[in-house]
Amino acid sequence: MTEIDPNDNGERQAHLEQIVQDLLAEAKRQGATAAEAAATTNRGLEVSVRLGEVETVEHTRDSGLGITLYLGRHKGSASTSDLSPAAVRDAVSAARAIASHTQEDPYAGLADPERMAAEVPDLDLYHPWPLQVEDAVGLALECEDAARATDRRIVNSEGASVSSHTGIHVYGNSHGFIGGYPSSRHGLSCAVVGQEGESMQRDYWWSAARSPQDLDPAEAVGRRAGERTLARLGARQISTRQSPVLFSAQVAAGLMRHLVSAITGASLYRRSSFLLDHMGRRIFPDFVRIREDPLATRGLASAPFDGDGVATAPKDLVTGGVLCSYLLDAYSARRLGMETTGNAGGVRNLRIEMGEMDRDALIREMDTGLLVTELMGHGINPVTGDYSRGAAGFWVENGQIRHPVEEITIAGNLRRMFQGLVAVGRDCDFPGSTRTGSWLIEEMTIAGQ
Repeated sequence: MTEIDPNDNGERQAHLEQIVQDLLAEAKRQGATAAEAAATTNRGLEVSVRLGEVETVEHTRDSGLGITLYLGRHKGSASTSDLSPAAVRDAVSAARAIASHTQEDPYAGLADPERMAAEVPDLDLYHPWPLQVEDAVGLALECEDAARATDRRIVNSEGASVSSHTGIHVYGNSHGFIGGYPSSRHGLSCAVVGQEGESMQRDYWWSAARSPQDLDPAEAVGRRAGERTLARLGARQISTRQSPVLFSAQVAAGLMRHLVSAITGASLYRRSSFLLDHMGRRIFPDFVRIREDPLATRGLASAPFDGDGVATAPKDLVTGGVLCSYLLDAYSARRLGMETTGNAGGVRNLRIEMGEMDRDALIREMDTGLLVTELMGHGINPVTGDYSRGAAGFWVENGQIRHPVEEITIAGNLRRMFQGLVAVGRDCDFPGSTRTGSWLIEEMTIAGQ
């Protein structure tokens, strides 16, 4: 096996492309009517500290190869972390053996050849960070020190961490398509514990980016973690009631992910979605627009093609409050009698059109109600949309935060919550591929004392 320079990105990608080509050729030799394969290599460094001491230093370097082989409409898949020629042959043989024993699936097969990505645009996803261990430790310590120095009430720490990862992904299939691209992802995070009297709370903050230059400063991440923890001290229950609820921006991102789950192909053809048969129907107020942009420069979820090799493209999921697109891969599209939307592997860089109000303005708009900053548990029924989660946050009266709240449950139904969306803020200040401001919901049930 030829030795590859780990610092030569182009050579590494070319090597993976050759492996995928060899694998597809081997699949054809073994009688496959169609095949697809993906190969990846990843390298990384993760460092964590706690209470001023180094806890872990972890270097990672791994590779992976997956093959899906078709014998007509019979499908078999296999994977390996060994990229040697012998392992490639064994993986193909294993996939073929599985395919020969599986039940025929009339919807199985590759995406249509005309949907393959004709080109692979450079989305500026690769920004390696020549980070030495001692420098990573220094950043993590700076982050934790800033959090602990926020106030004397910060009494403990769950630690701070710094991570840096780079990788290359290559996909190919027997249509003749093969494409690949390098990417990177870097991060900083910190979590601390505060105490005031009998009240003890913890909270965290983080930053993530494709380029290290786009990360928030370590001191700012730590200070934010400390401030969030301090704000929660003195939390108490409130009585059971109906009231407006303001989901803070990072929590509101979870509501958007519930939307994604409900309009994903697998949920639809299994009839396990509360938005079944809602295409073309109004599901939000008319001011709502939700868009996916898989080609966003440096986007944390950007990709030039999906897991089927289909070219990705920006599109609206909701326009004027109306659901205008599902999220389909080739398989689910066939099951539903529709066309793939280029979403094999999920949604990429979701964004809601934000309004003019910041969080303070939304709090004044709500007047009296609950500001939710954390959710717990998984009380969502995907079929009915019934929603019940443990929550923590702040009680608001007359447009002012009065005190932190904990040990409550909020409940509603996602369909009614979407329709009862009053406003979306412009206060999107957290990292991630789902971008939204805070959501003000007209009314929900709060269960407390």
